[in-house]
Amino acid sequence: MCDYSLESVSSRPAKVGDQLISRNFGTGSRGFSDCRDAGTAVCVLPGTELSFADNVRCISTGLLPWRDKVFNHRTAIFRQINTDRPSVHHDALEFPDGRIVMLTFLCEGQHATVLQLPARTKIIEDTVNPKQQAYAD
Repeated sequence: MCDYSLESVSSRPAKVGDQLISRNFGTGSRGFSDCRDAGTAVCVLPGTELSFADNVRCISTGLLPWRDKVFNHRTAIFRQINTDRPSVHHDALEFPDGRIVMLTFLCEGQHATVLQLPARTKIIEDTVNPKQQAYAD
């Protein structure tokens, strides 16, 4: 998905193997673009697995704002949080230790590869009793 503040930017969905770079789109939000097309936001689905070229760096929001915060992780799963609040950032990264960082705090210029997209689950409606639903892969 692309955060609400990227709705005015041209975008496309992420694909397995995409080479992404974190960037500031000038809309009040950071996100991912394709390494070869910086003007197009790459929208990542919740549950997508990402691999970073180096340990992930985020801008500091603590006592030392001039220092980037470095996470000792090179993999993360893309998540959406605070979805019940429409006018806040939703895009986030979850690290293997369970910590979650908002994507908008990611430092610019970090390279990531899309390793795996989430499994898609479709809803199958019962035609006899439309109130019943089954989930299938």
